[in-house]
Amino acid sequence: MKDLKLRTKQFAVDCWFLCSKIPHSREYNAYVNQLLRSSSSVGANYRASQRGKSTADFINKLKIVEEETDESMYFLELLMEVYGKETEKLKLLHSEASEILAIIVASINTARRNQKG
Repeated sequence: MKDLKLRTKQFAVDCWFLCSKIPHSREYNAYVNQLLRSSSSVGANYRASQRGKSTADFINKLKIVEEETDESMYFLELLMEVYGKETEKLKLLHSEASEILAIIVASINTARRNQKG
């Protein structure tokens, strides 16, 4: 399995390349800018979680990753509905975000169990 640090970084890069293909307009720019922010935040906050000062800090940072991944999925879904092009790439990115989200949620649950244990 690919290192999650690299995988989250690649997710941000792939979203950037997708966004670079979307035409500039007031309407598209709103979604594109949000996707760029949230997708890059996934990797940045995952990296920060790896430097957590405590289990609680680690979990809190992973919760941010969870939120940003879900937000990325939302904007990918919006683009799938309104853009009409790059559909396959949008679906692949949405699937990748879904897999990352599942991993993060499982990590949060494991950390919480270990914290109580």
